[in-house]
This record gives sequence, structure tokens and C-alpha cells, in this order.
Amino acid sequence: MSERELAVVVGATGAFGQPIVARLIARGLTVLAVARSAASLTGLAERFGPSLVACVADIADDASIETIRAAVDAQAAIDGAPVRMLVHGPGVAVAGGILSAPTGSMVDAVNIKVGGMLRLVRAVDGRLVPHSRLVAIAGHYGLEPTAYAAAAGVANAALFNVMRQLSLAYGPRGITAHTLAPGPADTERLHRVAADRARLQATTPEAVLDAMRADSSLGQLTTPEQVAWAVALLLDPEADVMTGSTLMLDAGRRKGLP
Repeated sequence: MSERELAVVVGATGAFGQPIVARLIARGLTVLAVARSAASLTGLAERFGPSLVACVADIADDASIETIRAAVDAQAAIDGAPVRMLVHGPGVAVAGGILSAPTGSMVDAVNIKVGGMLRLVRAVDGRLVPHSRLVAIAGHYGLEPTAYAAAAGVANAALFNVMRQLSLAYGPRGITAHTLAPGPADTERLHRVAADRARLQATTPEAVLDAMRADSSLGQLTTPEQVAWAVALLLDPEADVMTGSTLMLDAGRRKGLP
């Protein structure tokens, strides 16, 4: 793999984003790390040096299209790099259950997940090449609706559909689209979800997390490092055949077919 290839990672400073950045750099890519906070990107830049290029942008705003495009073009002017992979992995706010979540939180979540993915693709479209990967991290609640994670469920369900559409639109150019669907992941965000669910059920967050683990045939939660492994796996040329599909990273949690 050429050292000149570029990956663009949105949500690079998050629980999933940091191990993803590390994996992609280990595979020889330069990473354009996108996040809203310059301060949060500073630590990543110090950790990875010239292998990481920081880009401050809010993917929930259309202005991010030009910001990311300019950063990608500037990197291309240095090394002529195509965009080999883009990864869209921002989180959404924990807004509560379907009976109480503010309606605006549902709109905001779809804007971040779906609108953000489209902004990212449009920002880098001119730098995509055959075998480039469009990768979105959706989530468990988009496939397994619950009464307590309304915004994440709606936004991720929509993202599954959008990624399938992108696979159809970009297929003729040899560009593939992939969705990752982790099970509940052992992150700070999941602990906030567990706290919300505990309030609804008059129990404790620890009890909720134990029940989530028990839902897995392995009795475990997904880890961010496992998600990062799956992202890097998509760099392999054989992954072309997976376009339009969803990688289930749920530790044996889902029981329905397919």
C-alpha cells in the first residue's frame, strides 16, 4: 500500500475514532483527522506526528464540505494522495427514550449521521479512486429498536439505507460503501445510555450493563479496538465484494436473519 494514500476520519478524537486513526496509520495511510475541537485534535497530532493532519470542522454544518475539501486538496498538493478511505464515526447526544426525547434531538441526530456522511462524501468526491472505501459506523439501536435510545435508533436506521444507496451510486466507479454495526460498545457514551435506561426502569446503571452483556452469546460488549480492526480490514482488496453490506460486530447479540 502506498504511503501516499489518505484516509479522512470524522469523529477522530472519539472513543471509536482514536483506535481507528491508530490502525489506519499503522497500515501506512496518512489520516486527515476531523473534529469540532482544535484542542482535542492537538493530542492526536502530538501522538502521530506527520502521519496525522488535523482538520477542525463541524460535520453537522454544510460549511464543513468546503473546509474538508480544502484540507484534502492541500494534502494532495503536497503528496498527490488520493483518498483511499473515509470513515464517518461521530456520536450523537444521548437524548432519552421515545416517550421523552425532544423532537429536535431526533432531527439533530439524523443531521449528524446522515447529513454528515453526505457532506463528507461530497467533500472528497473528486479525490476518490477505484477501490476507495466509504465507511460509516452505525450502531446496534438502528437494527434493534428500543424504547430508551430514540435518537440513535432513528439516525442509525436511516444511515443503513443511505449507505446502501451510496454503494449503488458509486459502484460504477469501483468505489465501495460499507456500514459497521457494532453491538453496544464499552464506551463512556454507553454508560450514559445505561444511566438513562436505569432511570426508566428504576434500577442501576450497573444492572443495565450486566443485562446488555448477557444479551451477547459471549457475554461481552464490543470494544472500540474491535471496531477499528474491522475498519482496517476493509482496506484489503478482497473487501470489494462486501460493498453495500453491513458488518455485524455484535458478539453474537442479534438473533434475526440475515
